[in-house]
Amino acid sequence: MGFFDSEIVQQEAKQLFEDYQSLIKLGGNYGKFDREGKKMFISQMEAMMDRYRIFMKRFELSEDFMAQMTVEQLKTQLGQFGVTPQQMFEQMNSTLERMKSELEKQV
Repeated sequence: MGFFDSEIVQQEAKQLFEDYQSLIKLGGNYGKFDREGKKMFISQMEAMMDRYRIFMKRFELSEDFMAQMTVEQLKTQLGQFGVTPQQMFEQMNSTLERMKSELEKQV
């Protein structure tokens, strides 16, 4: 069975994409959130990034040809912006840490 033939993989990919889209849409109103709302948003983004990191690791560890092609496509796409997948995760984490830091300064 191929990597993408797995119903579990398909469901997780679908859920991850939907959750990410919802968070990005919600993030458009981040400036209007109160302090607790901002904390919740940051926490949800951190959880999303953890889920995404785990999902991508599954691709990397899979011996399935299509999974490996997906990893290579991601590397190529990010490479066009001069970024590796690891750097992408580090930048996102840095952004979330900066958001938390700014939130702590607000009282």
